[in-house]
Amino acid sequence: MSANEPSDLIYGLEEKPAAAVAFFTALQHVLASLVGIITPPLIVGTALGLNAWLPWLISMSLFVSGLGTFLQARRIMQVGAGMICLQGTSFAFLSVILAAGFHVKQQGGTSEEVMATIFGLTTVAAFIPVVVSRFISQLRRAITPLISGTVICLIGISLIKVSITDWGGGHGATDFGATSNLLLGLLTLGTIVLLSHTRSRWLRLSAVIVGIVAGCIAAALAGKLSWHPYSTEWIAVPQPWRFGFRFDFSLFLPVALISLISILEAVGDITANCLLSRQPVQGESYLQRLRGGILADGVSCFLAGLFSALPNTTFAQNNGVIQMTGVASRYVGMWIGGLLLLIGLFPAFGGVIQQIPAPVLGGATLVMFGSVLAAGIRIMTQSPLSRRDMMIIAVSFGIGLGVEAQPEFLRHLPPIFSSLFGSAITAGGLVAIALNLLLPADPARKSQAEAESVLLAEK
Repeated sequence: MSANEPSDLIYGLEEKPAAAVAFFTALQHVLASLVGIITPPLIVGTALGLNAWLPWLISMSLFVSGLGTFLQARRIMQVGAGMICLQGTSFAFLSVILAAGFHVKQQGGTSEEVMATIFGLTTVAAFIPVVVSRFISQLRRAITPLISGTVICLIGISLIKVSITDWGGGHGATDFGATSNLLLGLLTLGTIVLLSHTRSRWLRLSAVIVGIVAGCIAAALAGKLSWHPYSTEWIAVPQPWRFGFRFDFSLFLPVALISLISILEAVGDITANCLLSRQPVQGESYLQRLRGGILADGVSCFLAGLFSALPNTTFAQNNGVIQMTGVASRYVGMWIGGLLLLIGLFPAFGGVIQQIPAPVLGGATLVMFGSVLAAGIRIMTQSPLSRRDMMIIAVSFGIGLGVEAQPEFLRHLPPIFSSLFGSAITAGGLVAIALNLLLPADPARKSQAEAESVLLAEK
C-alpha cells in the first residue's frame, strides 16, 4: 500500500495536531492500553506472593512503557519505528516468568531474590531483539504479508477473549454474565460506535473517553461503581536494579525463545500500524521501520529490566485506536509516552483507573481489539489468496485456536513446549512460518518475489 493513496486519516504520520487534540487522542490510547500494561505485573505479583511490591511493579511498568513508547515515536538515531508503537508486556512471557519465579522460591529464595532473577533475565533477553533487528531484511522471506496478517488476526482474536471476559464482569466474578454487566458493556460499546461515525472531529476523537465516562456514570447509578481508598505511596521514584541483579542460564532459555516469538508478534503489529498509517508495507522504507521498531523493543526491554518491569515489546491495542480515531501522528505517540511516564511516577493515577468497572472496560476495548482482527484480514488479503495460502491460514488458525481453546492438549509435553505453543499467537505463528518455508511457492508469485528482491538489492 502506498502512503500516497487516499485515506480517511484526520492527521497523518508526520502531521502535528494542536496540543489539545494531541492530548485527548493520546488519552484514548492510554485508556485503551492501561489494562494491558497493568495486568501482567498484577498476575505475576499475585501468583508469586509479591503483593507488598505490587504498587511499585505497576508504576514501573507504566513508567517504562512511557519511555519505550516515546522512543518508538521520536525515532532517535534510527532507534524506533517513527510511529505510534505502544510498549508493554506480551502475555506470552507470563508462563516463563512465573516458572522462573517459582523455581527461585522452591530453592528458598526471598521475594527480593525472585524479582532480582526475573529482572535479570529480562535485562539479558533485551539483547535478542537488538541482534535480530540487524537481520530483518534476511528474514523477509519468512515474514510475508500472509504470515504477518495471520499473526495479527490471532492477536486480535486473543484480545477479544479478554474483552468479552471483562464485559461479563471479569475473571472469577460472582455475577459473571449478569444482565446489568451486559447492559453496561453494551452502553459503552454503543456510545463509542455511534460517536466514532459522527462528522464532528472532536466527538470522533473523544469517542472512547466519552464511552467510558458514560459507562461509569451508568455503573454508579446502578451501584456497580465502588471507590476503594488509595493507601500506598503517592510518588514512585525509579531506581536502577532496585532488587539487585541475578541471572540463571537454565531459566533463560525459555525466556529467550519467547523473546524470539515476540519479535514475530511485533513485526505483525508494526505492519498493521504501517497499513493503518498509510505507509508502505514492503520495500526499503518498510524494512527500516521494522529494524528501528525491533531495535527499540530491545532498548525498551533493557529499560524494563533496569527499572523493575517485565519484558517489553510492541503492543497491538493502539492500532485499533488509530483506525477508529483517524489519528496516526507520531507526535501523538510522544504524548502517549509522556502520559504513561507521568502516570508511572504517580501510582494514584493507576489506582483511579483500576476503579473502572470491568464491564465498562470490556465494552470499550472490544471494538478496538476487533479492529486489530480486521487489520489482519486486510493484510492477508492484499492480493488474491492461492490454494497454498488458504492451506497455511487454515492449518495455522486450526492449531493456534485449537491449542488455546484446549490447553490440556499439551499437558504431557515438557514444560518448555507448553510455554512455547500454549497460546494461539505462538503456536499459530510458528506453524504459519514453517508451512510458508516448507510448502512450494506458486511459480508466478515466486518470480515476483525474486524480482522484488533484486530491486531491493540494487537500492
